[in-house]
Amino acid sequence: MAVLVTGGAGYIGSHMVLALADAGEDVVVLDNLTTGFDWALDSRAKFIKGNANDIKLVAKIIKQHKIKEIIHFAGSIIVPESVIDPLKYYSNNTATTRNLIEAAVQGGVKHFVFSSTAAVYGMVGIEPVSEDTPLNPASPYGRSKLMSEIMLADVAAAHSMTFGALRYFNVAGADAKGRAGQSTKNTTHLIKVALQVALGQRTHIDVYGTDYDTPDGTCLRDYIHISDLINAHALMLKHLRKGEKSTIMNCGYGQGYSVNDVINVAKNVSGIDFDVYYVDKRLGDPAAVVANSQKLKTTLNWQPKHDNLEKIISSAYAWEKHLMLRNR
Repeated sequence: MAVLVTGGAGYIGSHMVLALADAGEDVVVLDNLTTGFDWALDSRAKFIKGNANDIKLVAKIIKQHKIKEIIHFAGSIIVPESVIDPLKYYSNNTATTRNLIEAAVQGGVKHFVFSSTAAVYGMVGIEPVSEDTPLNPASPYGRSKLMSEIMLADVAAAHSMTFGALRYFNVAGADAKGRAGQSTKNTTHLIKVALQVALGQRTHIDVYGTDYDTPDGTCLRDYIHISDLINAHALMLKHLRKGEKSTIMNCGYGQGYSVNDVINVAKNVSGIDFDVYYVDKRLGDPAAVVANSQKLKTTLNWQPKHDNLEKIISSAYAWEKHLMLRNR
């Protein structure tokens, strides 16, 4: 039996593959390489190039590799882009997840771990949000993920498959052994953009909005190290394997940092005072999104080990320098 990881050549998925392989699991990766990289794939995993929305292909993979568990990362994740091109997000996220679930049910998959998002909460205040906070996504991205959560809950109620959904806050950082990191060149992730500016790969960084209802007027976010996030997935899979009920949990540290905070730490870590431009707000950006992850800590005994912004940015910086050498 093997675990199927969709989007396993992407940023978060590649870290999940490493963790599973390190734990001695048999892993199959399904990725169309639209945003992932074949060189990011761990050699211990079986790679299949294809789309997670292809029911026939997924059914074949499930049967051939005796898949009983799926961890689903494949999808589109850029909030402003989802506002401009919502159909792309309802296709790549909602419709793809629907087809993947159908193949999973037909193939007798027992457990499904889903990559969700804090964007399902929408415009919330500065206080940390818990899982029972009203869901009111402010972007097609958030709505596309919420629809997927709803589908999973309905399917779990009708069939024997259980699911665990993790609502990510802002994921950053890189593998401690330097094996994986955020590698998309034109990403919109704040920390990566700041470090690319520091390394001379971009001329400046834009800060979108300075009059939010936050301590310094810039957006406030909860940044979680990729390794702690992946550990939460491993614990969720273990939880479901024990026969526990389907569940949804937040995954963050409960500490908000402003855009200015992140930029200042990036400058300190890199030792470079780079250019910052303050521009108009972007569509769909809430002022603050900070996690209450008590449920994850209590239920799964999740104990984060990298809860430090400087540590997160330092690991990301090391990965950026690695990419520069690799791409020469």
